[in-house]
Amino acid sequence: MSFLRDLLPEFDEEMRTTRRVLERVPSDRADWKPHPRSFSLAHLAQLVATMPGWLITMLGETELDLSKGSGYSNQSTEELLKSFDEGVKQARTMIQQAKDDEMAVPWSLKMGDNVLFTLPRQVVVRQHINHLVHHRGQLTVYLRLLDVPVPSIYGPTADEPWGAQQSA
Repeated sequence: MSFLRDLLPEFDEEMRTTRRVLERVPSDRADWKPHPRSFSLAHLAQLVATMPGWLITMLGETELDLSKGSGYSNQSTEELLKSFDEGVKQARTMIQQAKDDEMAVPWSLKMGDNVLFTLPRQVVVRQHINHLVHHRGQLTVYLRLLDVPVPSIYGPTADEPWGAQQSA
């Protein structure tokens, strides 16, 4: 059994679903927050849009230093989708090209000199996809609160009944 071969169909489905959610982000509400301590809509949407691209680093390097990140900005939905599509394309290629024996390599998340954690690459990749799904779920709550129709994800929503899911 191959972790990577088994991961690819799940990755493809989660990315199709995530794109449907991102398509609905209203660019004109970028600064909106459901609570003062919450991310803004733009911040959360940009996070979700860029997370597939983090897999490129996870599969190609042995660490990521968050202190070297560029931070967040308000981007249009069109820009977010472009970034998302490019990250998905590159991440999918990395998944296809990776070898299962590379999945046991220790991988670290850092903040400068502080190591936040070190885990086998396979665990980090799996957790990262789960992390993206978590933030996608937050984004659907933002959409609901903004009265934007929520797409079907694992089943129907109040806005899309069974059978409305797109299989692109």
